[in-house]
Amino acid sequence: MSERVFIGLGGNQGDSAAILRSAAEAIAELPRTRLVAVSGSYRTPAWGGVEQPDYLNAVLELDTALPPGVLLHELLDIERRHGRDRQAEARWGPRTLDCDILLYGQRRIDAEGLQVPHPRMAERAFVLVPLAELAPDLTVPGQGALMALLAALPQQPIERIAEGGAHVRQ
Repeated sequence: MSERVFIGLGGNQGDSAAILRSAAEAIAELPRTRLVAVSGSYRTPAWGGVEQPDYLNAVLELDTALPPGVLLHELLDIERRHGRDRQAEARWGPRTLDCDILLYGQRRIDAEGLQVPHPRMAERAFVLVPLAELAPDLTVPGQGALMALLAALPQQPIERIAEGGAHVRQ
């Protein structure tokens, strides 16, 4: 059975726009997975107090029959293929690519290395804004309506810099 899944992408090292496009293409090639839609790209300041360039962020909507742990493993492999070394980087430091499972259907998952819904998504405009672009009527398990979460978010700098991909739902 297929699940509706949302993946957050981000990066601030190298040609971030090309890296996000390449990551979306790699995710679309995963077995038992169909890329449904790609949000626009958004530029946001980095989090965490580490001096670094702004991030480019986007959200993907998928239909996938991959179990959550398998999907996470595949996403981590895509990060590695795009130059990310999680062992060598500082927390909230610069990175070529970050792939996060934001939502996996209506499931709540609390496992080693994987929490869904993503634990800090309701605090971040760079997640909520592109997610609302794709699914404004979404309800985040345990947190409520996406648009209510977005309305409650303190003002954060975010700039849309590119259009998203067309919905490819069939």
